[in-house]
Amino acid sequence: MSTVIEQPVEARLVAAAPRMPSIPATLRYDRSDPFAVVMTFPAPATLEGVEVCWAFSRELLIAGLQGPEGQGDVRVRPYGYDRTVLEFHAPEGTAIVHVRSGEIRRFLAAADELVPVGLEHLQFDLDHDLAELMRDAC
Repeated sequence: MSTVIEQPVEARLVAAAPRMPSIPATLRYDRSDPFAVVMTFPAPATLEGVEVCWAFSRELLIAGLQGPEGQGDVRVRPYGYDRTVLEFHAPEGTAIVHVRSGEIRRFLAAADELVPVGLEHLQFDLDHDLAELMRDAC
């Protein structure tokens, strides 16, 4: 069984101009970091010309489908019939993208099959991690 889920999504960048260009993005979920989701934007889609990745909680993405969520660098909220807004706040500025809610729901369903919500803690082998920590301390 795979330990990583990657799903391309079509994101629409909200800009001052009336046209909303579509940019490719990827949602990623990795069993080894079961509480997190990573959204990656390719280099051509960023101001810096380098790939940009944003990590945030799966719980934030789930809750943001139902209502406004987030107070930090990443905020999520529903928009209209089948859109979800993701806001990414950085010192350089704010990026706001729209993603089809159905795409996010499909991604979350696949992630839930891999690691059910509420059972993320079972992905950690605390005895092994503690043994590794103790070995490194010697």
